[in-house]
Amino acid sequence: MSYPHLFSPIKLGDTLVQNRIVANPMSEHYEDRCRGGAGVVICGHTIVEPGRSSWMSADEPYAFSKYERESTVARARMARAGGAAASIELAHAGQCARTVDYAMGPDGFVRADGIEVRAMTPAMMEHTAACWVQACVDARRAGFDMVFLHFGHGWLMGQFLSPLFNHRTDGYGGSIENRMRFPLQVLSACREAVGPRFAMEMRISADEWMPGGIELDDVIAFCREAQRYVTSIQVSCGLDIEHEANVHTSATNLDPHLLNLELARAVKAAVDVPVTLVGSVETPEEAERAIAEGACDMVALTRALAADPLWPAKARDDRAEDIVPCLRCLQCYHISTDRWNVGCSVNPRFANEDFVPRTVEPAEVSKRVLVVGAGPAGCMAAITACARGHKVVLAERADRVGGNVRLIAQESHKEDIARYLHYLEHKIAGLERAGELDVRFGCEVDRVFVEEMAPDALIVAVGAESFVPSVPGVDAPVVMGFAQAIEHVEDLGSRVVVVGGGTIGAELALELAEQGHEVKVVEMGSALAAQGNSLFRIALRQMFDRQGKAIEVLLNTSCTSIGDEGVCVSGPDGAECVLACDNVVIAAGVRPRTALAEGLAGVVPQTYLVGDCRRARVIKDAVFEGYSAAASI
Repeated sequence: MSYPHLFSPIKLGDTLVQNRIVANPMSEHYEDRCRGGAGVVICGHTIVEPGRSSWMSADEPYAFSKYERESTVARARMARAGGAAASIELAHAGQCARTVDYAMGPDGFVRADGIEVRAMTPAMMEHTAACWVQACVDARRAGFDMVFLHFGHGWLMGQFLSPLFNHRTDGYGGSIENRMRFPLQVLSACREAVGPRFAMEMRISADEWMPGGIELDDVIAFCREAQRYVTSIQVSCGLDIEHEANVHTSATNLDPHLLNLELARAVKAAVDVPVTLVGSVETPEEAERAIAEGACDMVALTRALAADPLWPAKARDDRAEDIVPCLRCLQCYHISTDRWNVGCSVNPRFANEDFVPRTVEPAEVSKRVLVVGAGPAGCMAAITACARGHKVVLAERADRVGGNVRLIAQESHKEDIARYLHYLEHKIAGLERAGELDVRFGCEVDRVFVEEMAPDALIVAVGAESFVPSVPGVDAPVVMGFAQAIEHVEDLGSRVVVVGGGTIGAELALELAEQGHEVKVVEMGSALAAQGNSLFRIALRQMFDRQGKAIEVLLNTSCTSIGDEGVCVSGPDGAECVLACDNVVIAAGVRPRTALAEGLAGVVPQTYLVGDCRRARVIKDAVFEGYSAAASI
């Protein structure tokens, strides 16, 4: 067993949990997690006070109301059928609730949307505590082995605990002893109702990532009192309701792995109940190490299980290399994409469960399939076509798989992309060794090649290439393309101008500034990394801010020429100036290899163009299209 601590059992109340992995809730996508081998599966959430507590809608139903009970009971059965302890999240949004009339919280005020927030009176607190109690009792009756009490991320209980929200001057505000009074009232009432052995885990935000937020000493003081009632404590961070902090609750690739490790360690040192670590726990090795060194007792996985619901089972079976890694891109988060493009970059099934099957179905007839290009789209197409039983040739003009991912993986803050590249290499090499896939590197594919092979189906995934604008001086010796700059960053001088502030240019500029370069970013548009989702852009801006004067961003500014003295630019007012520099990096984005892709069309009746050769987009779209093409053959 490679991970003995991770896969040792633990007793939570009267429930024996088979391992130390908690599958955290993520929207209502919990079915696949129930089958993945986690010790605890939190099967979605329920509000506790109908009409007063939902962060989704004013009419969100209570999960244990009469006509919701059957589907809620089925959640518990689903988790237990997979061998996990079944849990459900109980939540109250407090002052942020979607409500038809008024919301409730520690303070009274009128929200920006015009909704009145009423300061809770002791009578209101008593009623709300009774709602929490009822939810606990109902969860136990429905067959759940435990409940997960959401006391963090800026919702109602966190609002009382934090001085960021709680400005009361009575016995429920001021000192931490007062601020914890109502949360402890709720915990005490819940414990009394369900008895001493029913497991109750509580989530807290140990760092709210906002000025004026709760201090760690106060969090620890609260946890010391709360441990009289809860079975375990999950240590998280940030706020869901404030995007500046939300980028650390659901961390991007710009945050480190094991983001909350030291916070969990501090809480564990102060309490006697088990502590669960959540926050960018990405690999079994990281999880094992965190538990083995005593920083926590359990780990909770959220987006890692969106990427690969079988993460726990693969780790248990010593198949860690088969785990599909999460890219921490936040494409799966509705807030970051404003619900326009929600899904997982590496798991086509996530958010598409209605029409993408859990396992690839074997094809009725085995066909000869040619896949051109071994980037993410081509690799996913080849993997899927092999799984369906087709005879597959994967042709790639380079000497290895990865496409542009191989370049991106060399940048700073791209540990997750590098892990995904390793996964693709591992999968393709394994299929080749098994004789299931014919891989041909150094292979330039043209119409003659396709005609001679005469495949039954053709999948074209030739990707995109760097775009070089027609600017005078762009071919000067001081000018590099972004690919050359990434691969030979040591050749850049101390002063660098990056022409292009898209995702590629912005991330490269950050890396250069962190290495001590003085960087100026010239971007024609009005936003930095406009192609990135909203939370990534916030996280990127925060990282830029940390660099101080090492990075200067010039928006609505175009590069007009490059000369011996530097880069001539035209600002938003039309005024021109010269930016002195040692090197210029052209990061004007990529363009699809449309002509190459379309030049291969028409030879094979069943032809698919997938990924960036159709239109340059994010990895999620490339992977989904590669999967979909192969799944339809």
